[in-house]
Amino acid sequence: MKKESHNRKPRLCLVASSGGHWEQLKKLKILTDKYDGFYVTEKTKFNETLGNYFMFQTDLKDKLMPLKMLWNGLYAIFIWIKERPDFVITTGTMIAYPFYLMAVVFGKKFVFVETFGRTNMPTVAGKMMEKHSDLFIVQWESQKKFYKKAVYGGCLY
Repeated sequence: MKKESHNRKPRLCLVASSGGHWEQLKKLKILTDKYDGFYVTEKTKFNETLGNYFMFQTDLKDKLMPLKMLWNGLYAIFIWIKERPDFVITTGTMIAYPFYLMAVVFGKKFVFVETFGRTNMPTVAGKMMEKHSDLFIVQWESQKKFYKKAVYGGCLY
């Protein structure tokens, strides 16, 4: 069996749902230019050239959400085995959850960047994923009061 090189660049998994979360995450391309990384997002009607893996769009109001989340979870396991990331970086939301769980289970670093769109209230994803995050970044100073581990990182835009 081939041993993994200790000199390899860290492998980054950047994952976010479509829309604003995805637009914010793409601003971190500088990281994948410097380190080895890949992107995971939702499949939409818009062509996306940056994404490497595309999952089903999920919404809490969607009757098929449980089935879509199950499929996305299985697909996330496939991606995890294939890519073997060292870091998971996300701006949220539901498609990031399986990657969050695997980062926790496998002892990998997890970075959560709270969405720019919430200035005066926490997000469900942020509250849920803060507990096991290694770095929890907020884009507004006003968001720090909602999270114990939050550090202000400035705006991605």
